[in-house]
Parts: sequence; C-alpha cells; structure tokens
Amino acid sequence: MRYSKLWFLFFCFIAFSLRVGLAQTAQDEFERGNSAYRSGQFQEAATAYENVLKRGLANPVLYFNLGNTYYRLGKTAPAILAYERALRLEPNDPDIAHNLNLVNLKTVDRIEPLPELFFIGWMRSVSTVVPIHTGVRLFILCWILFFASLATFYILSQTTALRIARSCALITGVLLIPLGVLLTAQIIDRQSHNDAIVTASVVTVKTSPDVQGVDAFVVHEGLKVKLTDVVGGWVKMVLPDGKVGWIRAQQCERI
Repeated sequence: MRYSKLWFLFFCFIAFSLRVGLAQTAQDEFERGNSAYRSGQFQEAATAYENVLKRGLANPVLYFNLGNTYYRLGKTAPAILAYERALRLEPNDPDIAHNLNLVNLKTVDRIEPLPELFFIGWMRSVSTVVPIHTGVRLFILCWILFFASLATFYILSQTTALRIARSCALITGVLLIPLGVLLTAQIIDRQSHNDAIVTASVVTVKTSPDVQGVDAFVVHEGLKVKLTDVVGGWVKMVLPDGKVGWIRAQQCERI
C-alpha cells in the first residue's frame, strides 16, 4: 500500500513538472514572438505565436498579437481569422473589434447581410454582454432560490415568511425563462463552429460539390461565411446575403 502511494506521488510530480515545463516553454515562445514583433521581424513573430498555438495554449491576447502580425505581413485572411478567434474568446474587447473592422476594409467582397429578426439580434447582443460562465452561475442561483422558496411552503407556517417565499419563487421562476433561453443560445453558439473565413485569394463557387459543377459566383479571401454541410472534400457555404454554393474544404478555415 505504501509503495502504491509512492508511485502515485511520483507520477503526480512528473505530470506537474511536464505541465510547468510546457507553460514555461510556451511563455518563452510568446515573449520571443513579442520581441520579434517589436523588432519588425513579423514573420519570426508569426512563427513564434503559431508554435504556442501548436502546444494547445490559446487566449485572446495571443490571437490578437497574431492578427496584428499577419496584418503587418499583408496577409488579410489569416489576420481576420486570428481576430475572429480572439473576438470569440473576448467578445467585448474594443481593440479586437477595431482591428477586425480595420482589416476587413482590405477585403474585396462587400456583401450586405440579410436583415435578421429583432429578437435574434437582441439575443446575440445580450449573449455577448453576459459571459457564458456568468449566465451559468445566474441560472444555477435562480434554480436554488426557486426550489428554496418552494421548500418554505412545507417548512414555515408564518404568514410573512410565506409571502416572502411566494414573491421570491415568482421572481426567480420568471427569471429562469430568459436565463434558460440565453444559456441555451450561448451553448449552441459555442458548440456550432460553423463560421469560417475564405483563405484562398480567389474562389469560384460551384452549384454542386463537383469540379464539373456550374460556376455560381466568385468570392475572395477574408470573406466570412457560414458552413452548413460537408460532402467529401467540399463544404457548402452560405454568404451573409443568403447566397449558397460549394467550395473545396481547403479554401476556407473554420473560426
């Protein structure tokens, strides 16, 4: 039994050491990228940032710096992709949004999106204001208060306490509905990674997932699209204005 505990502690120490070593290596690589960026060595900076991502470590600052680096290199699509990923992790950051809007000015395609239903836009705006972890905590808190209020009907007999419990149950019950909808929308948005950026400079979109398919229209790098289907090496995309077509999977990259 004693040897088993020693082996367990030994493996825990090894795992902790590897984790610390990985974090230190990634931090060193990140600092090397920052130093290269300040020196104007943008390709070296991009390589360093990408090496950090290959280690499975990602955060908004890393993607933001990577977007700045690709912008300096004149690589529009990779810059937009990095900024979009940073914005997904930190949706309320004004600097990320500003730089994304700035690099989008370099794209060729100017597509007016279809108008969306007012409540969809409202839900999207609210979901960006309230982080998903905050929504989860509020939802759980409301559930606890709701059931605690219901429990008082069977525990307490005082009129004042019952009135307070009834009011609390009513308020939390009403709040659970929008919080549940908000939480569901956020979870679906997190899990449905359907947004993508066109990475090829010029793409001829087909009406079917086939080289022999009829040419539908042409798009250019940096355009943000939504992917809805996959057939072989082809993906079906939907443009902001509702147009639909097929392109090769390697001609775009998911956000």
